Amino acid sequence: MPQVSDGASPGTSAETLASISVPDRVETVFGPLEFFDGLPLPDTVTRSYDALDLLRGIEVFLNCVPGASMVAMRRGLAGLGIDSHTIGFASPRCSSAPLVLTANTETTYGMTYLALDRDGPTVIEVPPKSLCFVNDLWQRFVTDMGMAGRDKGEGGKYLFVPPGYDGEVPDGYLVTRQKTYSSWVLLRALGGEESLLRTRIYPLSAAADPPEQRFVNWAESDFNAVHANDFSFFEEIDTLVQAEPPEALDPERAGQLAAIGIVPGKPFRPDDRMRSILDTAARIASSMVRTLAFKPRDPNFYYYPGSSWKTPWPSRSYKFQSAEGARLLDARAVFYYVGAGTSPAMAAAALGTGSQYAYTAEDSTGAWLDGGRSYTLRLPSGIPVKDFWAVNVYDTQTRSMLRTDHPYPSVNSLSDDVRPEDNGDTVIHFGPTAPQGKEGNWVQTVPGKGWFMILRLYGPLDSWFDKSWRPGEIEPA
Repeated sequence: MPQVSDGASPGTSAETLASISVPDRVETVFGPLEFFDGLPLPDTVTRSYDALDLLRGIEVFLNCVPGASMVAMRRGLAGLGIDSHTIGFASPRCSSAPLVLTANTETTYGMTYLALDRDGPTVIEVPPKSLCFVNDLWQRFVTDMGMAGRDKGEGGKYLFVPPGYDGEVPDGYLVTRQKTYSSWVLLRALGGEESLLRTRIYPLSAAADPPEQRFVNWAESDFNAVHANDFSFFEEIDTLVQAEPPEALDPERAGQLAAIGIVPGKPFRPDDRMRSILDTAARIASSMVRTLAFKPRDPNFYYYPGSSWKTPWPSRSYKFQSAEGARLLDARAVFYYVGAGTSPAMAAAALGTGSQYAYTAEDSTGAWLDGGRSYTLRLPSGIPVKDFWAVNVYDTQTRSMLRTDHPYPSVNSLSDDVRPEDNGDTVIHFGPTAPQGKEGNWVQTVPGKGWFMILRLYGPLDSWFDKSWRPGEIEPA
């Protein structure tokens, strides 16, 4: 027989009751919240929902930047006539004319978007000696192609299969099944334009007789591929949600979107109140993520103690996860607000392959970089690269290359004009005017504008990873 007894009754203290109750008035950043014995008064009901909608809007912005960025990029390319049958590319190199998040002036870029809902299974033939990858429309890694991919840099045929596809998959292809119909394809050919133009993209249904490949050179085109920072951000996200399978998004973010009215198969029609709140949410969130990017509080962002040099992958994880498997929300928001596209080869490059990046918007005193002042950056001799290095300067507002009198705001080791010092160090100069005799080592800046820079190392070597080589800080001249 079970033994049954009465439970103890230790009593409930006044302190315990206070800890599980709400006072009649709570002061908040949203204004006072007032209650009658725990029941919200009418003004509190209104204020609570306004605050909750604002918080949900901020969460959506910070967590859905990757998707909005892809929609904006696709829209910008489409305005140039670049569709799933066309490859846009930048030759001989990208200039500062396009507004594209942290593009560079050294790599021969190609990009396009797949449309698997319209084209069905699609083939990409990548050239040898390339560094290419595909991200889905939520900017999640899909696959590497080229040297970091399954073809090992020999060139190969990749087949991308749409969600839910149950048709025949022929032999002879490197097959990838997609979560989204649309995906961003980034092509980087180390052999330059001639190599890039060997790329082919076509539907599997046309494999027996592929159509002639179309290319559009956007290197000097003035177009916008950067997502919005106001209410229209949420319209960009709605465009994505309505076009892709609901299961393409994780339940957590899908729930945040549903809370503000973005639901698959339903029109997004916020009333004036909600539109105003979401516009405010976007502006607040974009302000917050700029703080996260340029003054991160997570020490893992910083390469060296007491230095301003930061990494866009503080955990070296392309999934933005900690060693314990937790999603690093701040790191994810920062990366996709400042850049576009991620892959394992970028986040944790192997010795001598891929690329590594470090960025800063501060001088050695901790002050923001000012386009009206002059600065120097010393790169000690033995810069740890197998291939080449580059320094690129960016606009802090657009996060795109800084627009100046010169279309290429960079200094890099591919240029014959760059001159090292007698001791082998390379000193780079920044400012509105060039120092006499140092023009090849100078990047122009703009008075009245801030700027930030990215140091890029292609084929990084041991002394970068073990930190025995270290760039100097940016010094005011």
